Amino acid sequence: MPSTQDMAPILSRKPCGGDASPPQTAPLALDAALAQVLELTPAPSARQRATLAEARGRVAAQDVPSKTDLPPFPASAMDGYAFRWRPGIQSLKVAGASLAGHPFAGRVQDGACARITTGAALPAPCDTVAIQEECRREGDAIRLCAATKAGDHVRQAGHDLRRGERVVAQGQPLNPLRIGALAACGQEALQVFARPRIALFSTGDELQPPGTELAYGKIYDSNRCAIAALLAGLPVQVEDLGALADDAAAIENALLNASEHCQLILASGGVSVGDADLVRDAVQFLGTLHFWRLKLKPGKPLAFGRIGEALFLGLPGNPVSAILTFLLIAKPAVQKLCGMKPAAPLALNAELTVPIRHRPGREEFQRGVLAPREGRNQVATTGDQSSNRMGSFAAANCLIRIPADAGDLPPGTRVEVLPFEGLL
Repeated sequence: MPSTQDMAPILSRKPCGGDASPPQTAPLALDAALAQVLELTPAPSARQRATLAEARGRVAAQDVPSKTDLPPFPASAMDGYAFRWRPGIQSLKVAGASLAGHPFAGRVQDGACARITTGAALPAPCDTVAIQEECRREGDAIRLCAATKAGDHVRQAGHDLRRGERVVAQGQPLNPLRIGALAACGQEALQVFARPRIALFSTGDELQPPGTELAYGKIYDSNRCAIAALLAGLPVQVEDLGALADDAAAIENALLNASEHCQLILASGGVSVGDADLVRDAVQFLGTLHFWRLKLKPGKPLAFGRIGEALFLGLPGNPVSAILTFLLIAKPAVQKLCGMKPAAPLALNAELTVPIRHRPGREEFQRGVLAPREGRNQVATTGDQSSNRMGSFAAANCLIRIPADAGDLPPGTRVEVLPFEGLL
């Protein structure tokens, strides 16, 4: 961090290319805010080569076609006997074996068969497999104990994928299943998007790092730890700037330095209207502030802007508000920076088992416990929904979405819930 002497010039200089006019004053609806954030968030252009061993969690920067048919030859789906089918066939002479990795040499004559294992290549001109449980071995021959039809238990070449067919699409995150499919098609490496660099800091004289002895009047810095953990599941490079004091010069220097080499600056706290909320003013001084309030509960004081080429998202200081706004707005923006196509989170319908009080005006998300009961989803809140209650998250497994125009919701009301499995 620069010294106080280094900071002094920043306080006296003019805004660096920023918009001196104030941002919107009316709070934005969540959908409108997210649309604006995503519209102004650029897609990545830098690409890197990654081997399959390095690819997990990265985002494909290209469509990847299959190099081969999969399977590359007609193969048996079961252990049994391969033969060329004809009507009325009952017994066959065993001419040899075709094992996985060790195909039968030559051709199998009509009236004969080859012992075959799962995944092994069908000898020519065989087109059918009788499973071993439905055959009886009689010396060097077998008797079919069940009716068969042409093509039984055979996987044709290209049954899974055809040569040239797309295995992975540009923008898809590379999970273990997609990596397995790439390997099955003979792909050794592919182009992935470079990981964006994200600066992360929290603000407040009251913050102490976890693990230290808590002084009276202080609290532990939970927001930065939670946001860092959420970012850890995304293909990003995080530059942790720590907890900044409520000092305008320190905050401005941190913002300016981060804007020179990061694509996104994520802050927690300092974007509301209190005397110590210095981050919002610093962003407006150094760059452009597009908006800073939402019609959302919790999470009203969220700021979005730009400093130079870097985007800025200022999350609220209350822990629940910070996490909620990260999940609903910051995470989709980070996904787009990574090259993904942000999608709406999984939403389910559930029946309320407890009443919820709600005054129309702001869309609200309450922490809830979702459980299937008697063939339908039911959900209850975790109690007191104060935005400082991190403990309420520990007991929850979903968010309950309450529309802005809704009033009080009695038990039995059908509500939309967002399971954490689709959010975190």
